[in-house]
Amino acid sequence: MDVRLDHLVCWVSDPLASLHFYEQVIGLPGVRADEFRDGKAPFPSVRISPGTIIDLMAFEAMRGVDEGTGVKGSAGHPVNHFCLAVSKEEFDELKRRLKQHDVEITGDSTNSFGARGIAPETIYFPDPDGNVIEVRWYE
Repeated sequence: MDVRLDHLVCWVSDPLASLHFYEQVIGLPGVRADEFRDGKAPFPSVRISPGTIIDLMAFEAMRGVDEGTGVKGSAGHPVNHFCLAVSKEEFDELKRRLKQHDVEITGDSTNSFGARGIAPETIYFPDPDGNVIEVRWYE
């Protein structure tokens, strides 16, 4: 079976502020940002890879989620964190941007296991709504 992560949804209080954070601080390109600003898309997204995006959905949208998924109680279901893997150079540049934007690195570790094996370094930090992001690099 060839399976890939298509998208994940982060509940946010202000989709435009979150879009700014994910674009300017983390460095991910926006998807449907102009359409969202023009009222033609219900939420903006950011691209992780050619086949994977993060949807930045306003808390108000939670009301219809149970009906949409058919799973009672699924709106706002808790997730501990999600992890992005980047190159060592991108990792160092991200740490610089986090400092520049006064985003606190709340945790770090070394030799952490993940999808591609052991990562020499990882950092954790929150987005504007408290969603925890881990970023790591592999050799």
